[in-house]
Amino acid sequence: MTAAGGPSAPVVEPSVSVPENRRRAKAGWLPSWTRLLAGIAAGVLLAGSMPPRTAWYLAPLGAAVLTWSLLGLAWRQRLVLGAMTGLAFFLPTLSWLTGFHPAGFAALLVLEVVLFAVAMLLVDARPARWWTVPAALVALEAVRARFPFGGFPIPGIALGQLDGPFVVAAPLGGSLLVVGLATGAGAAATAVLAAGRRVRTLLTVAAFVAASAVGVLLAGPDGASAGSLRAALVQGGGPRGIPAVVSDANAVTERQFLLSEDLPPGLDLVLWPESSLGVTGPVADTPEAARVAQLARSTGATVVAGLSESFDERFRNAAVAWDPAGRIVDRYEKVHRVPFGEYIPARALLESLSDMTALVPRDATPGRGPGLLRTAAGPLGVVISYEVFFSDRIRAAVEAGGQILLVPTNAASYTTEEVPATEVAAARMRALEFDRAVLQAAPTGYTAIVRPDGLVVEQTGLSTAEVLTATVPLRTGMTVYSRTGDGPVLAVAALSLLASPLARVATALRCRRLRRVTVGT
Repeated sequence: MTAAGGPSAPVVEPSVSVPENRRRAKAGWLPSWTRLLAGIAAGVLLAGSMPPRTAWYLAPLGAAVLTWSLLGLAWRQRLVLGAMTGLAFFLPTLSWLTGFHPAGFAALLVLEVVLFAVAMLLVDARPARWWTVPAALVALEAVRARFPFGGFPIPGIALGQLDGPFVVAAPLGGSLLVVGLATGAGAAATAVLAAGRRVRTLLTVAAFVAASAVGVLLAGPDGASAGSLRAALVQGGGPRGIPAVVSDANAVTERQFLLSEDLPPGLDLVLWPESSLGVTGPVADTPEAARVAQLARSTGATVVAGLSESFDERFRNAAVAWDPAGRIVDRYEKVHRVPFGEYIPARALLESLSDMTALVPRDATPGRGPGLLRTAAGPLGVVISYEVFFSDRIRAAVEAGGQILLVPTNAASYTTEEVPATEVAAARMRALEFDRAVLQAAPTGYTAIVRPDGLVVEQTGLSTAEVLTATVPLRTGMTVYSRTGDGPVLAVAALSLLASPLARVATALRCRRLRRVTVGT
């Protein structure tokens, strides 16, 4: 203020500095070596949390290191750092693919690294915008579950969290919410340590924690018991690391029958793995079907067997149910096929470039509809092998009335335990998301019985011949996630990523309006 009657003080316009984002835009492509090494370490930590390892805490730690390494970086530098982090994450976790097709492994690795790098472009590198890191990782996982070829979500960050505290959020928001909470915890820790306005950051983190805790507490499963059933899961055993095209289908079948000769009495369900039977043409009138029918009659149980029906140019991957009287009562044909495993995309083109397509001589015919088998044992939800990684397939089965989930699978082509262990992790996540017990049967492992709370009751070894038996609950009702799917979590992630750009646009429009008013006066 000025003294009365005195000259007014001159208005001093604040100096206009170059905006922070413009200064960052002038930076080169490479971050400092310290940041690059931190980005690589973040990828290694994320990979270290993946099955078969159980070090869930490495993922939040990796997110914390990744958040620190991104602070203040220009978009070019975030792109490079994201590529290095993605390489460190996907190189070890996709290495099992080298045994099938080295060129395919290289192509998929490049694609996944590019997706990770692009996700880092979405991050706002200011410490106060720490939540954009978990939001970008949620967006990355959502894209990978849908692209390419309908999705390739292996590895999935959420699958490393099954023994940690964040997995309790699965019934509320599925695996994407688990990813957001686990990586958000690490990003928040970095924000508290690095932020200048620490009180404001602490309040933001506290609000994030409180909202997450209240949401999880209010959204527990509200289903009801529908009884139980006594089940036997038959793992015939045998060698591993043999591609399906050269495996002895008859030997696989005989091992299944041999181990099923002395099943205990009082069973309601017998589950055989994927590809337990290999037949030419429809299964109904084959000798193999007659033998399974006899098994059903002798045990007095419903028998569900995974089988492959071969035709001239195609084959069907199906799960077929026999009732206790030995009649085929229902079947489900696999909908979500494995690219380059059960069909070859652009087969004509690739056949002209490589003879590796001979590993998949025929394409599987995709099935349709939800995976539900209506049987004397009850309405059985079913997904076949690879489908266990896709929550939409389980959601369809539960919505159709499935009171338990069956997963006939076949991981015998893999030499390591990484894929079988990852399948069990996916089965555990689906159990939590949908409040259903999961029975997974594999010819050489892992065969597992999973409770609705995601805990493994019993699990076989690899290559062993074993029978698992247990009384498992049947459940009805829907979790919050089974009703809503991924939509709400994706909406929150999108709003988190768009908040800063929209705020900058709003500020620019406001400044332009003020300048017009000033000029007009």
